[in-house]
Amino acid sequence: MAGTIESLAAKLAEDTMKVMDQSGEERLYVEVGKVLAAASQSLEEAYLTEVRVRLAERQARRFLVRRMTELKAAQDRKDAQ
Repeated sequence: MAGTIESLAAKLAEDTMKVMDQSGEERLYVEVGKVLAAASQSLEEAYLTEVRVRLAERQARRFLVRRMTELKAAQDRKDAQ
């Protein structure tokens, strides 16, 4: 059963993230979580974990891109001197 819950949660989180990206609704996952809570607390918890992990990964990737851009700009300035 745990495998089923995890796979359903992962797919639902993936689909929710796509809709969030297309619609700009940053908190849509909270609303979906509330719908799940009414039917299955186990699925709700797994889903929210999946969404939070994906959001955290996005945030970390944005940070890395920004940091790399800053480092490259600093190196370019240094090379130009």
